Amino acid sequence: MKQKIKGVMKRVIIAVGFIVVLITCGLLGTNLYVRFSVKNKIIDTDEAAKLKDVDCIIILGASVKDNESPSLMLKDRLDRGIELYFAGCSPKLLMSGDHGSIYYNEVSVMKKYAASAGIPTEDIFLDHAGFSTYESMYRAKYIFKAKKVIVVTQKYHLYRSLYVAKQLGLDAYGVAAADIRYSGQTYRDVREILAISKDFCKAIIKPEASLMGAEISLDGDGNVTNDN
Repeated sequence: MKQKIKGVMKRVIIAVGFIVVLITCGLLGTNLYVRFSVKNKIIDTDEAAKLKDVDCIIILGASVKDNESPSLMLKDRLDRGIELYFAGCSPKLLMSGDHGSIYYNEVSVMKKYAASAGIPTEDIFLDHAGFSTYESMYRAKYIFKAKKVIVVTQKYHLYRSLYVAKQLGLDAYGVAAADIRYSGQTYRDVREILAISKDFCKAIIKPEASLMGAEISLDGDGNVTNDN
């Protein structure tokens, strides 16, 4: 009887181990594919300035402090986006982040920061429902009707952003924010492996963003998207 139990346990352990290896290979394989497929779309500011007819520079949101100031990670994204604007890469900025509560508003903080750097407020559009990378890209295409964009975020996050954008039909290029190792980056790197696999699947299914709404023209005045 004991031998039989040991045999069953051994088979269970082998089966579980096989499943773990299979899942790990799937995650790593998907990540490698996503990264390889868009790596040539990551460029620097000088290369971005040579692009033509870019509808907007999308700056992806990150945490803010007390609804007043950007976190270091977000500040670095904003600084890069502002640099691209003044380099003539595009006449419009699209701040896409989380404003799912009256108590938390990434995009208004982002606009305030960019405006303080001298960018006219009418050139800064806000996507209040950029709750995830996928939704930011989806809404850029279907709400703001963008076709050609430059995406700004940290490099580790650019691969996923550009892959989703490409799968949704956007002609997207990425410029990385400052190359800094932020606190908690190991956790983010591990989380990104899972997030890439999740968005890889979503980019196949292409579900509608959780919050849609009326179309907003990037040719107009960005102040129409301000928080009222």
